[in-house]
Amino acid sequence: MIKLSILFLDDEPLMRLSMADALEAAGHEVETGASGTEGLDAIRRRCFDLVVTDLRLPGVDGLTVLIGTKEHSPQTEVVVITAHASVETAVGAMKFGAFDYITKPFAMDEFLLIIERVGRAVGVRRENQDLKQALEDKFSFAGILGASSQMRAVLDKVKLVAGTDSTTLILGESGTGKELVVNAIHQNSQRATHPLIKVSCAALPETLLEAELFGHEKGAFTGAMKQRRGRFELADRGTLFLDEIGEISPAIQVKLLRVLQERQFERVGGNDSIDVNVRLVCATQKDLRKEVSQGRFREDLFYRLNVVQIVIPPLRQRQEDIMVIAEHVLKVCAHKMQKTVKGFSALARRLFLRYSFPGNVRELENMIERAVALGRDREMIQPADLCGFQSCPYTGGLPQESCGFCSEGLTGANREERVLTSLVRARGQFEREYIVSVLARVEGSRTTAAKLLGISRKALWEKCKRYGILPAKDDPGNA
Repeated sequence: MIKLSILFLDDEPLMRLSMADALEAAGHEVETGASGTEGLDAIRRRCFDLVVTDLRLPGVDGLTVLIGTKEHSPQTEVVVITAHASVETAVGAMKFGAFDYITKPFAMDEFLLIIERVGRAVGVRRENQDLKQALEDKFSFAGILGASSQMRAVLDKVKLVAGTDSTTLILGESGTGKELVVNAIHQNSQRATHPLIKVSCAALPETLLEAELFGHEKGAFTGAMKQRRGRFELADRGTLFLDEIGEISPAIQVKLLRVLQERQFERVGGNDSIDVNVRLVCATQKDLRKEVSQGRFREDLFYRLNVVQIVIPPLRQRQEDIMVIAEHVLKVCAHKMQKTVKGFSALARRLFLRYSFPGNVRELENMIERAVALGRDREMIQPADLCGFQSCPYTGGLPQESCGFCSEGLTGANREERVLTSLVRARGQFEREYIVSVLARVEGSRTTAAKLLGISRKALWEKCKRYGILPAKDDPGNA
């Protein structure tokens, strides 16, 4: 049995007492009120699983209570009690979201059966919420999404390292979400109440980067009109994130190594040593071991940075994550733009799983944001929306080379990964895939597909027979 929190509203004291006793005997938690005003106050004070209200109440009537309940807590169920003469009003209440109604006088068994039905509905909702939370816990952590075994391993490692002060090196291609990992590490660490300071090492020349990291004294160089604290000082007791650490010069590498070894540094133009307590997290898309072997990165600094290494795999290597991320991004973009887009068409989903995403998660996010902003279908994202062209190969328009998404989507994954075959066979594979894509776009209509393809229905039927494409409902069978 599902235990419910119930608010019971009726202006008759004996009714309130008897119903509260019956509901509490059935294992529920009950609060009562004698007026609609009391009921609305209680609803604003806390959320109930169920509100049972008489339609005729002093002050504010039961219909107003129903509307107020649904506005404040849409998931709260409402059952209305009415006299025989007001059944029409009770039926009208259903249009405002009432779960059910019961007419006076009623048997207690009849009333408890309605409560039992409410309990079942609430139980299902709780199970769905628990399942959704479990899925979110399993496939996400602090904004990082992933259902693949590779990303679950990354999430597990992030959770473990977040509770430590270990220097962490994050490796991965551009757009894989390295900064999300940094945010997750900081937000779930003991330093979360202190600053997270971020520096893009690739965006600044050596002279500016040194002053940015360590600060400078007044008069240290032309334009240094006053003393300035650097990012290490600003991040004291917090976390400092150095993005693209592989781009720093040998001189900066030496100074950074000293900070890691001694937890001290001097401002540019200064002589006083400054103590600092900073947790360092670095990221790069470069192969630092290769950089070390070629003399461009200090070996001793590499080992200082590489205490804990987190490698984020590219999106093309974790297909299970593509739709998990896509659905989340779609929901966020649709809400932000106040669009009613509900999902992706079947063909769009298939193309997502066949595209290599050279720009990784960032490219996927941009693609979906564009599709939501410019899409022509009000409910479903279509392939043409994703590629950004008014007319793409899927609708018989632009040539393949015009759109990276289309060229990759139509021909499968990376070109390097294709199975080598004869030209005749490759043409047949392309033709079959293209016919399937066109049929999907026109919901299986061979007549419409033949017109788009510029061939007769008979020719299309023969190609479908040759390639093993199942007949559509509008096929004559031997046309």
